Amino acid sequence: MSTLASAALRSASLHTKRLLHRSNPQRANLIAENQSLHAGLHASASASARLLLTSACRVRAFSTSFPSRAVVAQHPPSQPTVLLAYPSVHDAAEEDADEPEVDFVPPEEATIEITDRAAEQQLRSIANRENNPDAALRIAVESGGCHGYQYKMELAKGRQPDDYHFSHPIVKPSNILVDAVSMALLKGSTIDFATELIGSSFRIADNPQAKGSGCGCGVSWELNI
Repeated sequence: MSTLASAALRSASLHTKRLLHRSNPQRANLIAENQSLHAGLHASASASARLLLTSACRVRAFSTSFPSRAVVAQHPPSQPTVLLAYPSVHDAAEEDADEPEVDFVPPEEATIEITDRAAEQQLRSIANRENNPDAALRIAVESGGCHGYQYKMELAKGRQPDDYHFSHPIVKPSNILVDAVSMALLKGSTIDFATELIGSSFRIADNPQAKGSGCGCGVSWELNI
C-alpha cells in the first residue's frame, strides 16, 4: 500500500470512530460505511501499487535498453585534437614586445577536444567556403561578462606566432587557434557546435578551469579558484 493510501485510510478510520460515539441509531450504518470505506481504500491502494510497479518496470526497461541514446544526447561524440603548432618564447616576443611575460602551457598539457559535428558541419565548411585551408576558428578568453570571464570566438585567416594550432584528427581541414594567454584558461575544454531554435553557435563545454555551469548564455563563466 502506498504512503498516501495508508495516510488516507488512517484518517478515514479515525474520523469514523469519532462519529460512532455520537449516536447509537447511526452505529450500524456507520459500521457498514466504515467497512465499505476500508474495502474501497484497500482496492485503490492495490491498484496504485500495481500501477507504480508497472511504471517502474517500464522506466527500468527503457533506461537499461537504450543507455547510449541519453549519453549521445548529452555528450556528442568528440575527439582529442592534434596539436599542429605551438608558440615559443621567441615567437611571442617578436609578436608584441609590449605584452607582459606569458607563462606558456607546455605542448603535452595543451589539450583540447572537439566534437565531430563541430568539425564536420562547421570548421570544414568554413574552410571550404572561404576557399582557404588555413581558415580557422579563433578562441580567446577575455575579462568581462556577468561571471568575470567570457569567451570570444571569431574567424581567422591563419595562425599568428603566439597561437596554439589544433585540428580534428580525422576531419580536415578543421583548424582551431588559441593564443598563448588564453590557452591556460582553455586547456582540457571541449569545442562543440550547438543547434537550437533560438540560434546556433560554437560552445565551450567541460572547461576544467570554469566553476559550475557558468552563465546560461554559454559565454560568460567564473574562474574555478
